[in-house]
Amino acid sequence: MMLYGPILVSLLPGIVVLALAWWFSKKGFSLLIRMLPGSFLMISAAILFYIGYVNIRGFEGAAYGILSFFLTIYAMTSFVIGAKRKSNDSK
Repeated sequence: MMLYGPILVSLLPGIVVLALAWWFSKKGFSLLIRMLPGSFLMISAAILFYIGYVNIRGFEGAAYGILSFFLTIYAMTSFVIGAKRKSNDSK
């Protein structure tokens, strides 16, 4: 249960960030705008890791670390989606 809780908690912000990154890249926004969702998620993952490591410690702190790990995975995927260029296919 200690592993499934953080995974399930990370699903909601991860899916929202991936959807935003995909939508921003589909609309053709600038690179800065396309990287914002992943950046915010990476910052929040770093803050959660810090809170879990410094303030909470123990098993609950480990849960925060696992949560921040999965949020970091979602942020990296968001960076990949945002870095892709929109193809200029004319029909």
